Amino acid sequence: MARNLATWPNVVTLARLACLPVFLWLLFTRNDREAAAYLLGVLGTTDWIDGWLARRLDQRSEFGAVFDPAVDRLLFIVGVGSIVLDGAVPAWLGWSVVAREVFIGALMVGGTTLGMARFPVNQWGKNYTFALMIAFPLLLIGASDAGWALGGRNAGWAIAIPGLVISYLTAVAYVPQVIRGVRTARRSRSASAATSP
Repeated sequence: MARNLATWPNVVTLARLACLPVFLWLLFTRNDREAAAYLLGVLGTTDWIDGWLARRLDQRSEFGAVFDPAVDRLLFIVGVGSIVLDGAVPAWLGWSVVAREVFIGALMVGGTTLGMARFPVNQWGKNYTFALMIAFPLLLIGASDAGWALGGRNAGWAIAIPGLVISYLTAVAYVPQVIRGVRTARRSRSASAATSP
């Protein structure tokens, strides 16, 4: 694994993070829902680029393994929360997504603190994230003056509801996985303590 923090995957992740204030400026200062939606859509659909670069250039790093998902979750939570505050989507939908992300984030931090080994996101987790990162920009378009606002709103709802259901199913599936990871770490520590002089 690469130890240098200045890798191309980390640069891409940092660039995506740097676009977050631009999104907030477009949405709240410029009141340009359409432009904000396009930017958020680009940020969501380019999530795969940093991971692809890490594999392609053999620049995977422990920092990147933590930095990338942390940025993804921050973009997701701030993006969805901002759209709710803007009034473009119903509060129940947006806060359901944010609550799920905060819960899983706290679960992973707690598990890691207790010694759990980090594990990769499963495919369903990637699927729901991709779905919702498309759905919310579409819903934001639906609340704008764009010529295709009605189509955007309909498409957004068609993607958002299944995405939300899958997100909660994956959250439920992560709980026993974290519990097993913590128990494994405890057994390893107990075994080490028993064999140490």
